[in-house]
Amino acid sequence: MKPQDRIIVALDHTNILEAEALTQKLGDQIGFYKIGLGSLTIGGGALAMELKERGKKVFMDLKFFDIPATVERAIRGHASLGLDFMTVHGDPSVVSGAVEGRGGSDMKILAVTVLTSSDRADLDRGLIKAGDIKDIVVERAANAFIAGADGVIASAEEAALIRALPEANGKLIVTPGIRPEGAAIGDQKRVVTPKMAISNGADYLVIGRPIIAAADPKKAAEDIIASLD
Repeated sequence: MKPQDRIIVALDHTNILEAEALTQKLGDQIGFYKIGLGSLTIGGGALAMELKERGKKVFMDLKFFDIPATVERAIRGHASLGLDFMTVHGDPSVVSGAVEGRGGSDMKILAVTVLTSSDRADLDRGLIKAGDIKDIVVERAANAFIAGADGVIASAEEAALIRALPEANGKLIVTPGIRPEGAAIGDQKRVVTPKMAISNGADYLVIGRPIIAAADPKKAAEDIIASLD
């Protein structure tokens, strides 16, 4: 896979016209975009279809978490749109429902392990079982793979541990929380550089603010891609 094909730009805009304009600026440099839950009410779905018509790949990051039958129905509707990646929370029953809903489509089901904005204190407040956060991430990843997930969303800090799992053979690891050297961390708590993420076993890197908030987004993307060569 070429370095530029590993980059997924997160369109975390509050204005969908600004998001669309950014994709035009990036041109052929970027071929994969993520549209999150916050964009749905401002035209994110329409933008996803426009990007597909332009030959781009689309990752819908909706993080479904509901009873399996509801997740199955929600995924079935999205699978018919030709999307490439979709996220659900990594509970095995949720993953199984999503895989059933995906049916024979090519849409990849990615399971969220532990959000990269969370640390052990956040898990304690959420009444998540005690233990090292990395151990919990690896256990959730293994269970998601067994339930049929095509890949997982996890911090690159845990990517090497996940990649070492027997269950991870042939599976995808997609890592948010990517920050180039010297970039602001923002609301993320478990971050690594792009090159380190790939070295740890990540397949795709989700990058938002370091590109979309840059004075020259295309140059920022080019610099990140060059760092992976």
